[in-house]
Amino acid sequence: MQRSAVRPSPLFFAILAVAVAGAVLLVVESPFPTTDFDGQVFITSLDHQVLGTLGIILLIIGGWAASLTLHEFGHALVAYRGGDHEVAAKGYLTMDIRRYTDPVLSLVLPLLLLAIGGIPLPGGAVWINRWALRSRSVSSWVSLAGPLSNLAIGAVLTAVVALVQLPAGLAIGLSYLALLQILAFVLNILPVPGLDGFGAIEPYLSPQAREFGAKARPWAPLVLFALIIGLDPVGQAFFDLSYAVFDVVGGDDRLAVIGAEGFRFWL
Repeated sequence: MQRSAVRPSPLFFAILAVAVAGAVLLVVESPFPTTDFDGQVFITSLDHQVLGTLGIILLIIGGWAASLTLHEFGHALVAYRGGDHEVAAKGYLTMDIRRYTDPVLSLVLPLLLLAIGGIPLPGGAVWINRWALRSRSVSSWVSLAGPLSNLAIGAVLTAVVALVQLPAGLAIGLSYLALLQILAFVLNILPVPGLDGFGAIEPYLSPQAREFGAKARPWAPLVLFALIIGLDPVGQAFFDLSYAVFDVVGGDDRLAVIGAEGFRFWL
């Protein structure tokens, strides 16, 4: 593999810098250590601290954009190693978010719905030449690479919060960012046409099932999102499953909920 093909772009580092800037602001605005804080007191304080509110917004937006990039990079990297070398020519291995996204549909809209409903919708997409892949199992792993990257990021963030003595604000922000990764993993792993979970099983389906999946791909995710947002039992089941996975990887529900409230401070 050519080294230049996988070198992260300056834009990826700029996105990380946004997240780091948010983390620094949360450190500045944390008046007490994580082990001693009272959640309600912090939220009341955060609502009145401009820097604290700005910090959690920057951390979440920058961190979420970086995770979108790594999600799509994961798809491309596995595809490259599995036989589709066209992904390098398309720039998918450079971690340049512009290669994966439509500015409105893939970045602005997911961030907007994240702010409104707390659901991290899938963002960009990479176009894989499935015919170039060596086997059906490789094709499945290409689809799974994206959600698994979200799971890995979520697990790493929860480990940092659990093992490192952090200021309260930073622990809260990282916990919410970790929860978003788990939500993205659970959502993307569902076997719904248009999502990665369906892509993982698609190579093993009958031609008729694959044809149905191709037809349903444009609208099936929209129906799923509408059900999660509009029907309480469906939404509750989705969030219950996501929180169960979050608990398994060691996440702190209380910290994550406080982070969600801080990020969506206007609600």
